[in-house]
Amino acid sequence: MPPPRRLNRGPSAALENRAALVAAAREVFATAGYDAPLSMVSRAAGVGQGSLYRHFPDRISLAMAVFEDGVTELEALAARPGTTLTEVLALMTEQTIASTAFVDMVTTLPIDPDHRILGVRDRVVNLLASMLPDARRAGAVRADVTADDLVLLISMLAAALARTPPPDRRRAAERVWDLLRRGIEP
Repeated sequence: MPPPRRLNRGPSAALENRAALVAAAREVFATAGYDAPLSMVSRAAGVGQGSLYRHFPDRISLAMAVFEDGVTELEALAARPGTTLTEVLALMTEQTIASTAFVDMVTTLPIDPDHRILGVRDRVVNLLASMLPDARRAGAVRADVTADDLVLLISMLAAALARTPPPDRRRAAERVWDLLRRGIEP
């Protein structure tokens, strides 16, 4: 017996469908990789592929929506008074543990004629750069460490975690940061 058809609620469901697609993409890309069939995303979201393509005309658009959520979360944390670079890097690490596929996508830069991925990367670089002066004054990083260095460290972490079974990623991330800190701390 075929599954029951969902009632098409039309435009009133657009925001809910979009949110479901973003959540599903985060999960599917994290478990099956960035190249997972988009049909997996629409099925996981409980919407048709037409709905997926109305919201996200291509794979990069969908990935960008997931990235936007992550970057917005980083920016919100950084905007809180007293937030340290260490706390922002910890959140970036959590995001990386959850989804190495996205960090891999940013570091390999797939064909993106509109340079949307670079725009998100620039937001992250600018966020980290804004936190470096306080981190230097606090003695948390050496004077020669740049925001690009920190992005490189996160991409190195992502590369290591991509080769690590998901249950072991947290422990591996802690070990990687123990080693990396030796290179950036005074």
